[in-house]
Amino acid sequence: MQRFGTLSFGHYGPLGGGRVLTAGDSMRQAIDLAQGMDDLGADGIYFRVHHFARQQSSPMPLLAAIAATTKRIEMGTGVIDMRYENPLYLAEEAASVDLISEGRLALGVSRGSPESVVRGYEAFGYTGSADPRGADIAREHFDTFLRAIDGEGMAERDAHSPFGGGTGMQRIEPHSPGLRSRVWWGAGNSDSAEWAGRTGVNLMSSTLLTEADGTPFDELQAQQIEVFRSAWRDAGHAGQPRVSVSRSIFPITTAEEDMYFGGRQDGDQIGVIDGIRSTFGKTYAAAPDVLTEQLLQDAAIRSADTLMLTIPSQLGVEFNLRIVESFEKYVAPALRAAHGN
Repeated sequence: MQRFGTLSFGHYGPLGGGRVLTAGDSMRQAIDLAQGMDDLGADGIYFRVHHFARQQSSPMPLLAAIAATTKRIEMGTGVIDMRYENPLYLAEEAASVDLISEGRLALGVSRGSPESVVRGYEAFGYTGSADPRGADIAREHFDTFLRAIDGEGMAERDAHSPFGGGTGMQRIEPHSPGLRSRVWWGAGNSDSAEWAGRTGVNLMSSTLLTEADGTPFDELQAQQIEVFRSAWRDAGHAGQPRVSVSRSIFPITTAEEDMYFGGRQDGDQIGVIDGIRSTFGKTYAAAPDVLTEQLLQDAAIRSADTLMLTIPSQLGVEFNLRIVESFEKYVAPALRAAHGN
């Protein structure tokens, strides 16, 4: 691990005891958290995207606000569901945020996670999929999106237009040079990781893999990372791609943290999600010295350059900043040193 940040699901709604976290509260707190993390020296803040749910669903306005009010922290998504996206409009939005942030956007996209509705992307107007989960729509949209951010002409110029005219094909505007190098694909298995490597985009791998053969989660994920990097090399892409993994990690330094997470340490789990037998990663919750030793043994964390900590956004900005500060102070130095070795 070279970098770390937080991954927030952005949940809002009733909190119990008559308290309610509204959608507006959730977004404003996310901005405050980003500013606090920027001051602490954390490397990134990332947001899950889910439609038809009380979570973040349209992240670009939030990311733009963070970009405009922070100086160094990377901001991004993990991940945008490409089944729901107009790829050309997403290209415009992504370029705008990348320009506002001066190149700090880490745009994670994929086919998306299981939904709370049936084929919700069809309600957004994207129909005709031959795949029951819409993977073909996601890949088609993603291909168009990459072409757009690469600056390819996407529409024929009107020679008679009063706004410039001309001939040939016109690219999407604005255009942000280098944005392609800051695009990530969220892969749930080795096949999609291999595809991402061949395509030439970075890799995001979460706390869930749609594979299950009895191999421990961290080793299965490390294998996926190696498949990705091998495909990148074989395709002849220049440079080194980035790889992120996410984990539920809680350094316990106070009685309050122990109350919330002291009993959360668990092992890998096997289950079925979206009709596929899958492996779920374990939760890490312990005193910092114990936690550090556990994480040093995690094969995927050792292999990845970026670690995303899933955080309980409902517990507020102050609480989550304590998690980030404890991780930065007590755990991150040893993980960074191990990566250097």
